[in-house]
Amino acid sequence: MANRIANALTALADPTRRAVFERVGRGPVAVGEIAAGLPVSRPAVSQHLKVLKEAGLVTETPHGTRRIYRLDPRGLGALRDWLDQFWAGQLEAFKDFADRLDQEEDK
Repeated sequence: MANRIANALTALADPTRRAVFERVGRGPVAVGEIAAGLPVSRPAVSQHLKVLKEAGLVTETPHGTRRIYRLDPRGLGALRDWLDQFWAGQLEAFKDFADRLDQEEDK
């Protein structure tokens, strides 16, 4: 699990790859459509998609001569579960902080 999360975070660390990921996140899309909206070549987009696929963040489905890319809910779920562990702790810490402020104001 830790390796999967590390791979996903590493994949998303690249700004162009993040842009590709965000484009795929808006709905199923082919490489040519992604490349049309980015300042990189179609082969470069394909390489970014390969990294995202290996990280478990996107899937591809053949559709005729094209491949259609979608976000992989399994990879996103693992990433979200990892992030949620921090979110829950931060919410509890914020609650404790707010409670202390209330107690100090009541004095």
